[in-house]
Amino acid sequence: MNKAETKFSVNIESPIAVFVQIENQVQFAIASGKYKPGDTLPSVREMSEMLKVNPNTVTKAYRDLEVMKLVHTRRGVGVTVSEKAPKLCQEAMRQMVVEHLRDAVAECVATGLSGAEIRKLVSETIDTGYQPYQV
Repeated sequence: MNKAETKFSVNIESPIAVFVQIENQVQFAIASGKYKPGDTLPSVREMSEMLKVNPNTVTKAYRDLEVMKLVHTRRGVGVTVSEKAPKLCQEAMRQMVVEHLRDAVAECVATGLSGAEIRKLVSETIDTGYQPYQV
């Protein structure tokens, strides 16, 4: 899947703030190689229309990504992925998902699910192609 095919989504029912969901998805796309250094992200207007969110929410996410040195914003060019972004995103996103996975597995164990049931759930989730923040 290339950047033109990258689908972003938000779940307004999630306890994770919408701007953070956008930030995370951009970081996932960079970490996975869908976006490479120099690639341009969708404009604020395009992203807000795609996600059906206020443009200010996208602007906040893009500003945060710039503070993290993952993107550069240039008038007339847009928001582009920085040279350091792939390495930074791979490290940060891996750490985040490992923590989430550990917590999720611990919660499964705490509810009494067996190892086989947990493995089955993980396999089923992989097979469905479910994306983060998908409704």
